[in-house]
Amino acid sequence: MSHPDCRLNLRPLGTPRGVSSVVGPHGVGASPGDKKSKNKSIRGKKKSIFETYMSKEDVSDGLKRGTLIQGVLRINPKKFHEAFIPSPDGDRDIFIDGVVARNRALNGDLVVVKLLPEEQWKVIKPESNDKETEGAYELDLPEELCGSHLPQQSVKGYGDSPDVIIEAQFDDSDSEDGHGNTQNVLVDGVKKLSVCVHDKGKEDADAPVTKDESTSMSQDSRALPEKSLQRSAKVVYILEKKHSRAATGFLKLLADKNSELFRKYALFSPSDHRVPRIYVPLKDCPQDFVTRPKDYTNTLFICRIVDWKEDSNFALGQLAKSLGQAGEIEPETEGILTEYGVDFSDFSSEVLDCLPQGLPWTIPPEEFSKRRDLRKDCIFTIDPSTARDLDDALSCKPLADGNFEVGVHIADVSYFVPEGSPLDKVAAERATSVYLVQKVIPMLPRLLCEELCSLHPLTDKLTFSVIWTLTPEGKILGEWFGRTIIRSCTKLSYEHAQSMIESPTEKIPEKELPPISPEHTSEEVHQAVLNLHGIAKELRKQRFVDGALRLDQLKLAFTLDHETGLPQGCHIYEYRDSNKLVEEFMLLANMAVAHKTHRTFPEHALLRRHPPPQTKMLNDLVEFCEQMGLPMDFSSAGALNESLTKTFGDDQYSLARKEVLTNMCSRPMQMALYFCSGVLQDQTQFRHYALNVPLYTHFTSPIRRFADVLVHRLLAAALGYGELPDLESEALQKQADHCNDRRMASKRVQELSTGLFFAILVKESGPLESEAMVLGVLNQAFDVLVLRYGVQKRVYCNVVTIFSLVEVVLQAETTALKYSAILKRPGTESLLGLQDKEPAAGGPQA
Repeated sequence: MSHPDCRLNLRPLGTPRGVSSVVGPHGVGASPGDKKSKNKSIRGKKKSIFETYMSKEDVSDGLKRGTLIQGVLRINPKKFHEAFIPSPDGDRDIFIDGVVARNRALNGDLVVVKLLPEEQWKVIKPESNDKETEGAYELDLPEELCGSHLPQQSVKGYGDSPDVIIEAQFDDSDSEDGHGNTQNVLVDGVKKLSVCVHDKGKEDADAPVTKDESTSMSQDSRALPEKSLQRSAKVVYILEKKHSRAATGFLKLLADKNSELFRKYALFSPSDHRVPRIYVPLKDCPQDFVTRPKDYTNTLFICRIVDWKEDSNFALGQLAKSLGQAGEIEPETEGILTEYGVDFSDFSSEVLDCLPQGLPWTIPPEEFSKRRDLRKDCIFTIDPSTARDLDDALSCKPLADGNFEVGVHIADVSYFVPEGSPLDKVAAERATSVYLVQKVIPMLPRLLCEELCSLHPLTDKLTFSVIWTLTPEGKILGEWFGRTIIRSCTKLSYEHAQSMIESPTEKIPEKELPPISPEHTSEEVHQAVLNLHGIAKELRKQRFVDGALRLDQLKLAFTLDHETGLPQGCHIYEYRDSNKLVEEFMLLANMAVAHKTHRTFPEHALLRRHPPPQTKMLNDLVEFCEQMGLPMDFSSAGALNESLTKTFGDDQYSLARKEVLTNMCSRPMQMALYFCSGVLQDQTQFRHYALNVPLYTHFTSPIRRFADVLVHRLLAAALGYGELPDLESEALQKQADHCNDRRMASKRVQELSTGLFFAILVKESGPLESEAMVLGVLNQAFDVLVLRYGVQKRVYCNVVTIFSLVEVVLQAETTALKYSAILKRPGTESLLGLQDKEPAAGGPQA
């Protein structure tokens, strides 16, 4: 699947996206229509470029015997000829060199590989400073690790906006291999410097990378130390085509006007360079494309791969549609959604027929006899001010003995989604709502998301509740689960709750608060928030004493123009006490439900596990910290958390260093995954590393996550409300896998949307300046954390003398970099390269 990278591309759009490592029978990127190709077809069958896939039987046998290895393919977005799969033993990734070795597999596919002989393994030079031997790692930190209750549009992973490149502006070149002349063309003065977004998928013309940088193949590699070798392999089978096979990009005519192919096909160049160039039938193209190709230079199209023959460098495809002008929000957004297989179509009439038809809908009388009536309790929601799908509410009632009755009340979505119905099937397929900067693609029809299920104030709502008796210190004295009916007394924003926390003794003026039900006073709500805050602080403190880990990362939020929808500005989202309050009780509810469902159905519980960090990358980080003299303890999640919180001071420089180290600690982290408890035999694998708890699940967001709907059904069965859902362990695991896939796709789409809006903001705003700190140094580039925007970028030092043109202060003892970034206004190219920076070893996802 693909992932964000927003690009302000200064390269001509017509430049083909080469398959630079393919050395096929026709040479690099040669079309079957050239002379060599025609001669070859006359002589007989063309020579294959790619190997025929192994049979299913041989693959199954090889996996059982251990002669074959399976894993998710990650293609390095910065060096697209490099690909990797995770090593099953957690050691260094297995390297797949070039398009031929990838054998037509695309990024995110589940592939089977065969190891090459040891003399063909990748040699990593010990003296090399280039640390890209593992590919480009992305972070998919779990919500539980970096903050779960954030505005959806501002939740953002590591390294997910445009790459800032300080580079000399070279003359554009339309050379066929995508590499222009970069020698002796440095232009004068700072005026011509540009900071642009790096085109990740290809070898940048201005920052060429050769294999000699970090690797070389050697016949006498056996003589080298073992740690300098990386196992290499080739793809022999695709178990599951997880990549959508859809791509956005641009159309151009074939270069050879005399070939037969020229009369039949156009060339489609995907924006994501890890996708091959594609031949599309001219009949699919606009009618005047052949006569007026330049009219379509800046038009974004969507193309789907339908075939990729063994004897062709290029895939065959079908042009799906024209999206519109590159660089505009809606065309780019539709491209992102399509490329990731997000269903953004209207819900069918068959699905809508499953919804209550008589509106306004009221709760049937029989439900009152089946549920605990909490409508008189002081219950309220705390959400982002713009939220419309409110699926969780809180309550806190003081008891006579000084303890509290605290409730988490979650929308009873499963009531409206009958198991096996068309509505259930579409929700299971979508698996998650997808949050873009400017809108939401909902998992369920809006009538459910925003009306019937959403816990709006002053309205009776069906809920599923977890209610505890808690001491002021957060110790659990009692616990109750059940279906309930609530009537929220007010809709607080995080800002409202924060003002209450910050003014514990002062009354908040009525005009500064939202409307509150007549049955309750603002003082009662205020006191409930304060009581919840006090308990949440104790719960949080105890969680970290018990060994939890938190990697706080800067998150970018946008302000949009109401009329144009364009970004007006951006800021770092502040994660405050009100966010933490909600997070603690959601975590507590999720853990409680995990224990309840697993205790009742040990073979059928849907849980969420977070594996420990990837061994090889963690060992590399340990070695790095030792070399830098940083007193870091990586022995457990809690030890790492303590190191991060106690190692640094609170001055600006120390905080920047902490942010850099937090980024580095995030890289070895793996994905958090849904799974069925009956499929994993070893219960030690059930653990959630970041939370450091034995059992965890998702229960608190059923409006936007299908996994939570499944958990609601399991909890209902555990409480005797109904039968166990009709799913065997293997079927539940298959649904869990699908939820994992769609959740990852949703996260990538969200990051791409953020990247797109950031690029448009840069384009519209002109020059931006920020301090940055160096994250790492490579042979021809260095990575920096841009502190003002919380994004990690790569600065390419393609011309050393460039540093005479910008103010750069390197502090050797601290690897800090201060620089001014001069952002040029780009042309009208696509602002989004739709490049995927997939989780190389898979970082955890929420």
